[in-house]
Amino acid sequence: QVQLVESGGGLVQAGGFLSLSCAASGGTFSSYVMGWFRQAPGKEREFVATIGWNGGNTYYVDSVKGRFTISRDNAKNTVYLQMNSLKPEDTAVYYCAARAQLAIVTRTFGYDYWGQGTQVTVSS
Repeated sequence: QVQLVESGGGLVQAGGFLSLSCAASGGTFSSYVMGWFRQAPGKEREFVATIGWNGGNTYYVDSVKGRFTISRDNAKNTVYLQMNSLKPEDTAVYYCAARAQLAIVTRTFGYDYWGQGTQVTVSS
């Protein structure tokens, strides 16, 4: 069983930045595809970014391209999401997820393990 714990959320003004981290334990982190998702109040959980097992492949939702960067450190069992130029519409609970297969996917049901989420609030 894999446990995922997110950290780094908070309140920031529009145009600011935040760095999220997700620490994994209980599994072979380096073999998992990792993803970040978010869920705003009253909306469905949506894909944000994903990264392959070796960090060589990344993919982003169009709304965050050029502003967010996903990365991973397999030695530290941690995946990161650097969020720059934040907008009020980025406000959501951000979730880390792990997928125990090699193929990168963006759908929520393609991921096997989830963290508890961390709140990101961007004020205008």
